[in-house]
Order: sequence, then structure tokens, then C-alpha cells
Amino acid sequence: MQKRTVILFSTLSLLTFSLFILDLAWGSIHISLREIVAVFTGSGNDGINYEILLNFRLPKAITAILAGASLSVAGLMMQTLFRNPLADPFILGVSSGASLGVALITMATGFLPLVLVNSGWAMILAAVFGAALVLLLVVGVSFRIHNAVSLLIVGIMFGTIAGSIVSVLQNFSNPDAIKLFVMWTFGSLSAVTWTYMQVLLPVSVIGLSMAFFLQKRLDGLLLGENYARGLGISIIQTRFLIVIATGLLAGGITAFTGPIAFVGVAIPHIARGIFHTSSHKILLPATLLCGASLLLLCDILSQIPTYTLPINTISSLFGAPIIVWIILKRK
Repeated sequence: MQKRTVILFSTLSLLTFSLFILDLAWGSIHISLREIVAVFTGSGNDGINYEILLNFRLPKAITAILAGASLSVAGLMMQTLFRNPLADPFILGVSSGASLGVALITMATGFLPLVLVNSGWAMILAAVFGAALVLLLVVGVSFRIHNAVSLLIVGIMFGTIAGSIVSVLQNFSNPDAIKLFVMWTFGSLSAVTWTYMQVLLPVSVIGLSMAFFLQKRLDGLLLGENYARGLGISIIQTRFLIVIATGLLAGGITAFTGPIAFVGVAIPHIARGIFHTSSHKILLPATLLCGASLLLLCDILSQIPTYTLPINTISSLFGAPIIVWIILKRK
């Protein structure tokens, strides 16, 4: 079993690296592997290929890896926390909370200083606080409601409330701000420049590090809260840490890429199906690699000649059938 796990991890790592290189090469202008190597080794520092690779495709590919890994790990933690196979940041309203935070920044330009509106930190803090607020509300309700389906409905309702507030903001905003927000909701990996990467990368790394720190506690929660208490795990503290980690991961990614649906709910099930385990020691890195690979693949498929499709559209085409399969399998 251990040998099989090593082989699977090696295969996934190779697949992720191959898709990363393909994502750099693929686009309206094809760049060969030789040219990519020349740029990264410093022997090709001139020309349009250098600008395309280093200032557009490389940050976009890194963003795809961060987004896929972060949303997938956030979904895995939420499925464990709520012991619900359909839990993820999008369905439970966390992404809607993050969208509300971004809407307050982008559409409240008349009430906020321009420096604050254009700040990457302002965007990410607003999205993180919005995501964490909704998740805290859902966790608070979970102490009173133990039925998984009812809890999902509550999460959807919180998301609906956040969406309604966004609609109110749109009615009082100028058309340019509304257009900016609507374009953001389509989802885009190319909006993250190297300047924004300095904000996004540390937040994602901190959130992922917290997830790996919580792996033993997540294993305990998977067996039930009473069993976890018997192991000496503080349920309240663990829930709070999961809230913070998920808020950082989902809020941080949503702030700069827009809402990307179905990644958080689908990828953990793919990882479980491949590795046949519930141990988070294996599931966390497996989910991370599967999420990174899938979003790199979605980014490649979105690059059609002369046009780029919204990343949210491609991820939904992958994720929605998996959710249907989960429901049919569990009857």
C-alpha cells in the first residue's frame, strides 16, 4: 500500500509539472519548450516571448496552482468539519461572503479613499473577512443544527443574503464600478500580477500550512466529536482554526481570481477515489496536487484561439458532473 501511494504521488507530481509547462506554452502565441528553457536559463532575455512568459503566463500558471490547491484543501477541511460530502466554500456561502467583501471595496469607491480601493491588501482583507464572517455564522448554527442537509440550506441562505446585499450595492453604484465587479465574478487567473502575487502567495501558504498543522485534528473530527474529545482535541479551538484557515484560503483566492465554483467540493472526492483512504496525512497533499492539476487543465482548456473563456465556466463543466455522481453513488 505504501509503495502504491508513493507511485501515485510521483505520478500526480509529474502530471502537475507537465500541465504547468503546457500552460506556459499554450495560448494564442505558441511558445516551444526550447524557448521556455531559454527564457528561464537567461539565454533568451529579449523579444515578445520573454515578456509573455514572465509577465503574463508565469504568474497566471502559479495562480492556477495556488487557486486549485487552496480551494481544494479548503473544501476538504469543510467536508471533514461538517462531515458532509457536499460541503465546500462555494455551496456554504463562504465565496458569497468573499464576494460581498470585494463588492464593498470595488463599488464603494465614493466612500473610501482611492489608495485603499486600489490596494491589494484592502481587497484581500475584505474578501477574507467576508468569507470568515459567513463561515463563522455557519459554524455557529452547526452547534444548534446537526442535520447535514439543513446545515447546507442554512449556508445557502447566508450566501443568498450576501448576494442580496451585493445587489443593493449595485443599485447605488456607478456603471463602471458595476462592470468591474461583474467582470470579476466571471473568474480570471490572469488578473494576478507580480505585485498582487506578493499578497496572494503568503496568504495561501499560511492557510495551507495551517491545514497541514491541523491534519491530526481533522482525522479526529472525521471519527466524530465525542471520539475527538476523547483524544484530547479541543473542538471549539479546532473549529476556530479551520474557520481562519478556510477564510484565508477561500477569501484570498476569491479576492483576486473571482469565485471559482465546484473545485472545493469535487477535488477531495477525486483524491479519495484515487488513494482509497480517509487519512488526512495522505488526503491533504493528494487534494493539493489534484486541485493544482485540475485548475491548470481548466486554464489550458479556456485558452481557445482568439478568445479566453472564463475559468469559472470550465471548472463548472468538470465539477458539476462529479457532484451528480456523488449524489447517485450515495443514493
